[in-house]
Amino acid sequence: MELFHISFLKFGLLDLIDVIIVAFLFYRVLLLMKGTRSVQIVVGLFLLFLISFFAFWFRLEGMKWLITNIATVGILVLVIVFQPEIRGALAQIGHNKLFRIFFKYEKEKTLDELVKASVRLSQLRYGGLIVIERDIGLKNFIETGKSVNAEVSADLLVTIFTPYTPLHDGAAIVQGDFVVAVACTLPLTQNPLYSKLFGMRHKAAIGITEESDAIVIVASEETGKISVAFKGVLHRDVDKTVLKETLTKMLKSG
Repeated sequence: MELFHISFLKFGLLDLIDVIIVAFLFYRVLLLMKGTRSVQIVVGLFLLFLISFFAFWFRLEGMKWLITNIATVGILVLVIVFQPEIRGALAQIGHNKLFRIFFKYEKEKTLDELVKASVRLSQLRYGGLIVIERDIGLKNFIETGKSVNAEVSADLLVTIFTPYTPLHDGAAIVQGDFVVAVACTLPLTQNPLYSKLFGMRHKAAIGITEESDAIVIVASEETGKISVAFKGVLHRDVDKTVLKETLTKMLKSG
């Protein structure tokens, strides 16, 4: 009589880390697909997987042949179908603060473009509201606007805030080196100190800085003056020559 020795797989620390990473990746993918048409596609793929499992289990040769041939072009089809979601996922990875530690961003150039846009808006008397995201995420407010995901440039921002264009109302939100959304709705400050002194843009600028650590640049349509909101305080009539220095100090502060 033969004796069979059953040995169980060892589950070590590396295996635990592997499982956690895979679970996290699946979780992030599901979050990206939540509320999109991709959910229905994933359900369809899951059903196709079940069919293929039973086809191979019961050795249904016709089904096995069909599924095998579909699989050869399946990856290409998935890339084409999920192209918008893949592009959005890669953009989010690029914006992730964890990856900003390892990659050098053109922060100086981005800041120059923001200052240039603010000065130009001031000269043209175009109202502008530019939110610079820092450590606290602004996803809830980004979702109220229109997705852009374009590199920060003065020309882009001036075009966005040109009066009577479809997206000129609301705020533009900047993450890193990208304008991620425009025409965003921000909360208005309830601070009685600002209740009668400023317009909606200024109140929104103060409001978002009361709820986050963002920095907000406001260009006044009425006066052409530039103000900067930070930590619930509005710094009025910031001189154009010191605007970059002011923003740099705020970005470096805790």
